[in-house]
Amino acid sequence: MAENDIMIKADGLVKIYKTKETEVLALHGLDLIVNTGELTAIIGNSGSGKSTFLNMIGGLDKPSAGALLVDGKNLFTMSEHELIGYKRDTVGFVWQNNGRNLLPYLTALENVMLPMSLSNTGKKHDKAMELLEMVGMAHKKHSRMNMLSGGEQQRIAIAIALANSPKLLLADEPTGSVDHATADYIFDVFTELNRNGQTILIVTHDMALSKKVKRVVAIRDGKISSERVLKEAYADRLKESGIDWRNEDTQEEYAVLDRANRVQIPHELIDSLKLKDNKVTITIKDGEIIIRNPNKEEKEQVKEQ
Repeated sequence: MAENDIMIKADGLVKIYKTKETEVLALHGLDLIVNTGELTAIIGNSGSGKSTFLNMIGGLDKPSAGALLVDGKNLFTMSEHELIGYKRDTVGFVWQNNGRNLLPYLTALENVMLPMSLSNTGKKHDKAMELLEMVGMAHKKHSRMNMLSGGEQQRIAIAIALANSPKLLLADEPTGSVDHATADYIFDVFTELNRNGQTILIVTHDMALSKKVKRVVAIRDGKISSERVLKEAYADRLKESGIDWRNEDTQEEYAVLDRANRVQIPHELIDSLKLKDNKVTITIKDGEIIIRNPNKEEKEQVKEQ
């Protein structure tokens, strides 16, 4: 694959947070490639490292080791001046907390036009109106934020994030504080943007949203543990109201091998082995890798004798 087809390339990404008393390993050799034009979701429990990773891509934090390239730009070696241009022109950010996107004393239209004043964007009014129309908020263009619901504010936040035509749109829990109907609308906006070529990376806890995304990457303990891919049978049914997206099995899940051929095994599977310690036996039979509890094997052998 050509380098210009890759939007995000994380290579052995490590992030360590230090205090006087302790060190926290937030990312532990994370490897990930996101192609240009993809709509990808990242999921994971609290503390898994997903928000740390998103903040790095957004230029808000720097890795302790490894490499992170976005649109061919190395964020590890970028100067402060280059970083300002990167955050202005390459990435757009939608936060769960609307207060980080919106200025309450400005109207919806003024909020969307504000980022354009930091760039050379022409016809600011026309473009801002086009973006408000895209997110279904053109009729609220003169409204200030205290006149709008949380869902309406989030839609305006998406328009703001797109104001400078970023190559990559980042969304941190974009449906985390809205109702199901608004969440569906926001996802439809993302889907339409992606259909028009926008690369989008979403961090989410929303089960229904994550089950609609064609590619979902799970982070556990600071590295990629698995990927889910939307089944073909559901790919053209995203707007069907009769599908229970929270409970239906819409995706195939695959474990991900790291560069040392290591794989993370879900805790519930390991717990089912009832191990006495951290040792297992691994064999291959008929093309399948089998992991067993060695203590159980010993007991079975004793019984056979």
